[in-house]
Amino acid sequence: MKKLWRWFGNNLIRVYAFLGFTYLFIPIAYTFAFSFNDSGKSNLVWKGFTFANWQNPCGAPDVCTALGNSIQVGLIATFFATLLGTLIAFALGRHSFRGRSTTNLLIFLPMAPPEVVMGASLLGMFLTFQINPGFMTTVIAHTMFCISFVVVTVKARIASLDPRLEQAAMDLYANEFETFRRVTLPLVMPGIAAAALLAFSLSFDDFIITNFNSGTMMTFPKFVYVSSARGIPPQANVIGSAMFFIALAIVVAGQIAGKKRKHA
Repeated sequence: MKKLWRWFGNNLIRVYAFLGFTYLFIPIAYTFAFSFNDSGKSNLVWKGFTFANWQNPCGAPDVCTALGNSIQVGLIATFFATLLGTLIAFALGRHSFRGRSTTNLLIFLPMAPPEVVMGASLLGMFLTFQINPGFMTTVIAHTMFCISFVVVTVKARIASLDPRLEQAAMDLYANEFETFRRVTLPLVMPGIAAAALLAFSLSFDDFIITNFNSGTMMTFPKFVYVSSARGIPPQANVIGSAMFFIALAIVVAGQIAGKKRKHA
């Protein structure tokens, strides 16, 4: 009995990690399994195994149109959120100016209220300026929502940098631009890439803010929500599973590239 308790004490973290990952991956496993369901239009009950859903992921009406809209909105919002958020992070992390503490506080404000409050507020702002909800309002809303997450992520990376590396570059007669281009930016780039991936995932996955500000435009989360009333088609499971594996491949590739750079 003592050996059992000793083993449990030594491996408690591993047990918690296993249970946590199991809890997280059960919905993913369910989604992936039901992507092979031969269910027709409704994917609530298992009716048989088939590869037809993967062979024709656009078989459900409007599913690929919704996916394309989500990808377009996500890419554009990610670009602007990453650009603006990175500039703000450098300003807050490397420069002292009047109102810096207030700006730090304001950065966190969009992350504090519930999404339904932010979505309704943005819709009210667009209607006040007589801007009809649609593609552009969705991009603007997603950009505003994602900037805070980009700033927090990139700023944390900037704070972890060793200033002696930049000082060494200066001692070797590199000017400020060369130091930034050859030393600072490569060191911060992993944080910027992580922030961009986070921004894209938040934008692609968002429903509440999108539902308020997209008008009649259909995105993938809206498609899933509307379809849930009559049964989500298996093609939605196919697309969801494919996006998960693509994201996983990107993360693994980034980890491998990072290890190669360390050993180079």
